[in-house]
Amino acid sequence: MSNVYMKTRIQEGPQAKEYLKSIKNKRIMIVCDKFLSENGTVKYLTDILGSCNDVKLFDKAVPDPAIQVVGSGLCMMYQVKPDIIIGFGGGSAIDTAKGIIYFSTVKKLAPKPLFVAVPTTSGTGSEVTSASVITDTETKSKHLISSEDILADVAILDPVLTLSVPQAVTANTGMDVLTHALEAYVATGSNVFSDAMAEKSAELLMKSLLVCYMDGNDLRSRTMMQEASTLAGIAFQTAGLGVNHSIAHQLGGTFHIPHGLANAILLNHVIEYNSRDQAIMNKYAALAIKLQLAEPKEDAKVAVKAVKGLITALMRCMNMPSSIKELGIDRTEYESQLQNMVENALMDACLAANPTKIGGPDIRKILLTIYEGQEYGSQE
Repeated sequence: MSNVYMKTRIQEGPQAKEYLKSIKNKRIMIVCDKFLSENGTVKYLTDILGSCNDVKLFDKAVPDPAIQVVGSGLCMMYQVKPDIIIGFGGGSAIDTAKGIIYFSTVKKLAPKPLFVAVPTTSGTGSEVTSASVITDTETKSKHLISSEDILADVAILDPVLTLSVPQAVTANTGMDVLTHALEAYVATGSNVFSDAMAEKSAELLMKSLLVCYMDGNDLRSRTMMQEASTLAGIAFQTAGLGVNHSIAHQLGGTFHIPHGLANAILLNHVIEYNSRDQAIMNKYAALAIKLQLAEPKEDAKVAVKAVKGLITALMRCMNMPSSIKELGIDRTEYESQLQNMVENALMDACLAANPTKIGGPDIRKILLTIYEGQEYGSQE
């Protein structure tokens, strides 16, 4: 039996602004980062909301949102008691807004506001998921919060907001989308509905990611990537993710590696590990066929190799590092954090949906192989 729950109302294109224009006489708290507030991008919201609303700005969101930042947002929320919270920005800003809503609900600090998510990047899918990743800076670990209370009531998809995204961010967030689609496709909770979302997400990404990278002003491709991101978000909201994200969370929390980049560096290694299960290999192969990366009668191993080849090609075309070493992280320092990263990955909530059983020794092996960028198992 398949269970699918979709709460978020998605407003795309011209209809997105019309929804925002309909908001009148409300107390509104916008959660974003300093960059968007100081470069004027937040005026997209404040100009539309106008003087008829009482708008307060919380612009302290940072990459890898920390518990302390969420706490600061809670203080403002308690003072403002907003009717609406708008998460505006990339995944970190939207996750910060989710964290504020989650803890305010748990602590009953204020009535639960309407939650509107307005993504400015195409990557996390956070606008349609019930998850938020918060960083504990003391333990250098990331923690997944999951609750239906933090599902956005409304998601505003306006591709114009993504036109100014830099190339490196386009690459990292785009590979995050692909990771979401691929992990959801084989996750333990996958079903025909999540599969359809994941397949379409991957199809749209193949058509648009490199175009966005080469020409950030291509609105059609930016629209397709935004749609791919949201579709992948719906897919993993239904199906779950897996060990790729469990390890990536630790790389980000420990070494501040951008989340999408960490996912990309891991992706082929995780596919290789999961493909030890023939049924999972066959499912990866089925996706390769649907994406026309392999012929229908192709051997499953060859089809999976084609998927991995696509990932490698995308990363090379977008000048992405393929190993931890290329990021300038010292090997001794890296290895000193291995045990902590393994232990935290084993506790990560995403791990439960991984399609194959994996323990500490194999997670450690993956972490070691990605330092130099070798094939998984090459150190055996």
